[in-house]
Amino acid sequence: MKKAYFNWSTGKDSSLALYHILQQKEYSVTQLVTTVNKDYERVSMHGLREALLDAQVERLQLPLEKIYFPAEVTMSDYDEAMRKATQKLIEKDFQYGIFGDIFLEDLRKYREEKLQELGITGVFPLWKQDTKALLKEFISLGFKAITVCVNAKLLDESFVGRILDEDFINDLPDTVDPCGENGEFHTFTFDGPIFSSPIDFTIGEKVLKSYVPSKKEENTCGSDNSSWDRAFWYCDLIPK
Repeated sequence: MKKAYFNWSTGKDSSLALYHILQQKEYSVTQLVTTVNKDYERVSMHGLREALLDAQVERLQLPLEKIYFPAEVTMSDYDEAMRKATQKLIEKDFQYGIFGDIFLEDLRKYREEKLQELGITGVFPLWKQDTKALLKEFISLGFKAITVCVNAKLLDESFVGRILDEDFINDLPDTVDPCGENGEFHTFTFDGPIFSSPIDFTIGEKVLKSYVPSKKEENTCGSDNSSWDRAFWYCDLIPK
């Protein structure tokens, strides 16, 4: 099998993509990689406590490489840190990097260009699949996930801290992708067929956070920060 590392985000897309990869048996996944905000000890963007990431990894029974970033990072700093991390993976004979992306062409192009510079091939097992069908498959397989971050411009507070189920799918506005592929929401997967046991947690406070990026900063997806969404609802999950 082809030796591969997996870009683990802690959410539903990563979980389903990893499930598919493990079922196909074309790739041997022996390493997870996750970016973490070192200032807050939380998973980047998702706002998830690092301890819950660790709980996932323990149940996945795969080694994890954490890539730490400060709360504010320029595009050039991000690229350099990712380049160094990827170079270390190459030194361990990894030739493939697996992602849970579904249809964002610009993001896939960005990832592939950076990887190709170092000789890594990107793999996208969920690419171009119907997102509503994917979410229904996720639920039917026995995965369980909760929303930890939602874009306040597109979803109200009631959608954060909510379990993904059929009611959740039905309640989503037509303008929101069922998998949140445009960044509408992010999730934490706490149970499912790839985990050895469920992860226990309690639901903490819900807070609205607004961001005002510096005009000198570039975002970590390579686009002009003037297009950023600035307000997000977060639900804090507390490990038991």
